[in-house]
Amino acid sequence: MIHSFDALIVGGGAAGLMCAIEAGKRGRRVAVLEHAERIGKKILISGGGRCNFTNIHCQPENFLSANSHFAKSALARYTPADFVALVEKHKIRYHEKTLGQLFCDRSAREILSMLEDECRVARVSIFVGTKVEEVRRSEQFVLRAREHEFRAPVLVVAAGGLSIPKIGASSFGYNLARQFGLRIVDPAPGLVPIVFSADDQSSYCDLAGVSSEVIASIDGGPQFREKMLITHRGLSGPAILQISSYWKSGAQIRIDLAPGGEPTAEFRDPKKPRTSTVLRSELRKFLPNRLADRWLDLHSSASWTNILLDALERDLHSWVISPSGTEGFDKAEVTVGGVSTDELSAKTMESCKIPGLFFIGEVVDVTGHLGGFNFQWAWASGAAAGRAL
Repeated sequence: MIHSFDALIVGGGAAGLMCAIEAGKRGRRVAVLEHAERIGKKILISGGGRCNFTNIHCQPENFLSANSHFAKSALARYTPADFVALVEKHKIRYHEKTLGQLFCDRSAREILSMLEDECRVARVSIFVGTKVEEVRRSEQFVLRAREHEFRAPVLVVAAGGLSIPKIGASSFGYNLARQFGLRIVDPAPGLVPIVFSADDQSSYCDLAGVSSEVIASIDGGPQFREKMLITHRGLSGPAILQISSYWKSGAQIRIDLAPGGEPTAEFRDPKKPRTSTVLRSELRKFLPNRLADRWLDLHSSASWTNILLDALERDLHSWVISPSGTEGFDKAEVTVGGVSTDELSAKTMESCKIPGLFFIGEVVDVTGHLGGFNFQWAWASGAAAGRAL
């Protein structure tokens, strides 16, 4: 069976649906092809089921890319306020959590229902359970999916990255880009827990569940002040997830366990006895009890001279971790890397080499920080392409 449209969009996630809506509003006959049995799977599981759909403080600085300027155009032309207006139009109740993150009061299902409603109004055709097996291009793009053949002069790839394969993530978008000669920045897991080295596992992993506010950083890179969580294999929590997107194999991560504090200050009072018991009591004011106790057990001394206290203070503000790796794409919230931004127009997301071929969302080498930024990139890049079709 042959289906002809003005534009085909491969991928029924956040970016693909937004692109379809914007193109449909402009009278384009659009088809969304989704290989899963339902659209928007990642939307439904995001934010603990409440969908952290944007961040009101969204700036280009909240994104990683080989070209730090690429995302500016799309982000400026479709802002968090634009998406919030859409949410309010559909009377979806929402709230702000920490650091500008916006969540649904009730369920992520409301965001997906909103997008489905907008697609219906824009007369978008949605084909689920449609796995594209072949893509050809002559006068137009021809996509084959079992007994179906889809044709259109425009093809938008919104196939996502490699993160969370259990909900259907695949390399489809990267393979298609390579088929047409586009360069790929090697994909890597982003926003992902890190795995300790063997030594650190034996020292800390029995403290799994302990959480503390820290500053996590990589030399020469950004730093994030948020919560850290010790796990059975390493570290997680917002601060660690954030820094993980910047981590490369062999690099070290530095963690300030007492940001803004000086745990040894009171201990230096000559009126106080310099015993491990007193020092433990002081350290517990800054760290969770179990972590404070373990830290002192691993940094014990027969006597606490000023030199040793200085060293202890430095170590507390610069705990150096050399991860053995990460939890991989299975646990990663996003994929870092993707279709090189050198291959695309920053204004329209169209390929510079292949007219009519667009890439949007996570498949592109633009990755947001934790906290609603990746959804905002999906909305913004999807809108940029949709308005250009």
